[in-house]
Amino acid sequence: MAPPQLCHTNPRAALPGPASTSEGKPNMKRPLSVVLAVLAAFVLSGCKTCPCGAAASPFAKYDNVASVQKMELKRTSESWDGTALPDYLKGKPELVVMRYVFPVGSKLPWHHHPVINYGILQQGELTIVGLEGQRQVVRAGDAIVEMVGPIHCGMNTGDKPIVLDMFYLTQKGTPLAVQHPEIQKPME
Repeated sequence: MAPPQLCHTNPRAALPGPASTSEGKPNMKRPLSVVLAVLAAFVLSGCKTCPCGAAASPFAKYDNVASVQKMELKRTSESWDGTALPDYLKGKPELVVMRYVFPVGSKLPWHHHPVINYGILQQGELTIVGLEGQRQVVRAGDAIVEMVGPIHCGMNTGDKPIVLDMFYLTQKGTPLAVQHPEIQKPME
């Protein structure tokens, strides 16, 4: 007998027998041993993707921690291209947290950031290109410190939408990014 196909998005689909009765109610007559066997197979498999193609949570490895964990993801005084970050702005700070979602194949226009910003790519693959040809590929789970001042653009070069969380150290009224529509250079 082939092992059941597991999918964390619909665990009932992995169990033998109909998922519901003829009245449309959940089928509760499955033997407990079958249910436990299916759950054990899923837990012990340790796979990152279910056979149905659904991705497991990138944070599933932390589900059973017994104490507070801390992990430094990045410590730097430079942006991703090696340029030193500028001094902090003087005056009252404004902290901004943004989540960006980019469809597959989408491209951000040429722009620059007037303020320090950094973040974590939660999903996908982002390729950032500087106007002078610098290039950085960022993948899910990577921390990134953006360029401050230099013009650059980015593109979703992966096979799923990008989810990017960015943190900006700015001041009220200062833009997070300044667009440069006058630059028509294609992303190389």
